[in-house]
Amino acid sequence: MTVRLVFAGTPEVALPSLRALLDSRHEVVAVVTRPDAPAGRGRKVERSPVAALADERGIEVLTPAKAGDPAFLDRLREIGPDLCPVVAYGALLPESALAIPRHGWVNLHFSVLPAWRGAAPVQAAVRHGDDITGATTFRIVKALDAGPVFGVVTERVRERDTAGELLGRLAESGAKLLLSTVDGIEDGTLRPVEQPEENVSYAPKVSVDDARLDFACTPAAALDRVARAVTPEPGAWAEFRGERLKLGPVTPVDEEGLAPGELRVERKRVLVGTATTPVVLSDVQAQGKKRMAATDWARGVRIEAGERIS
Repeated sequence: MTVRLVFAGTPEVALPSLRALLDSRHEVVAVVTRPDAPAGRGRKVERSPVAALADERGIEVLTPAKAGDPAFLDRLREIGPDLCPVVAYGALLPESALAIPRHGWVNLHFSVLPAWRGAAPVQAAVRHGDDITGATTFRIVKALDAGPVFGVVTERVRERDTAGELLGRLAESGAKLLLSTVDGIEDGTLRPVEQPEENVSYAPKVSVDDARLDFACTPAAALDRVARAVTPEPGAWAEFRGERLKLGPVTPVDEEGLAPGELRVERKRVLVGTATTPVVLSDVQAQGKKRMAATDWARGVRIEAGERIS
C-alpha cells in the first residue's frame, strides 16, 4: 500500500531521507521547510536544500513562518497526509499540527534516545567522547524528543570524526531507518516503545561562544574533541593579536615544552601549548582571509618567539 506523506525538513542533512521516500512506493505530496533565507558570504536569499529538491521533483513546498500559522494548518488539512516524516525541520510543531496526520509526525533524530535530546546531538556525542551514537525514529509529542521509539541504528564514533563527518554517515543510515519505519507503520508491523526515564541527556544548540578554544585552561584531549565537535559549524576559534582566528581540528601530541597558548612554528607543523601537552593546528582562517594550512598562515604572519593564542 501507499502512504501519503508530507515531509518536513530544511538543511542538506535531510536530503538522503527525502530522496529515499521519493524513490519509495509511498507518495510524498508536499514538503514543509523553513522560509527562504540569506545564505553564504554574499547573504543572497536562497531556498532551503529541501525546498530546492522538492522544486526539482515538482512537489508542493510549504514555508510557514510558524508551524502554527492558520493558513498552513488549513492547507495541511486539505492535503490530508497519513504521516509526516521529519528530519531537521528546525521549528517547533504545535499540537494543532501534530493532530492532523492520522499516523502523526515521525522524527529522525541523530542520537540513540534518550541520550542527547535537543538541537545538537551529534556535536554533543563528539564533544563528550562517546564511543557509540546513532539515529532514532520516534513519534513526536509535546515534550522535547520524548516520544515513543519506532527504531534505532547505531554508529561508531571514529577517533578523528568531526561532527560533520559523523552526521553525514548518520544521514545515510538514518534515511534507511526512516523508510523502514514508514513501511512498518503502513503495514502495521511496527509499534512504538516508550523511552526509558533514566539516562536522559540534552544537547542544546551550539553557540559561537561554545566553539571558542581556551588553550590556557583546557587539556589537549578536550580541545581536540571540542574542535571536532564544532567542525564545520559554527567552527572553532581563538584570538591572535587581538583578532578572531578560525581553527580547524587540532591533534594532540605527546610532547612537552610549551606554555598554554604559546605557538611554536616548525617546518611542517604549528604547535600550540595547552593546559597539558601541545596540539598541532591543521588549518586556520584569519579575518578577511581564505582558509589555509596553519604552516602557510604562520609563515605569512611571522610569528615571534613566545607569541600566544589567547
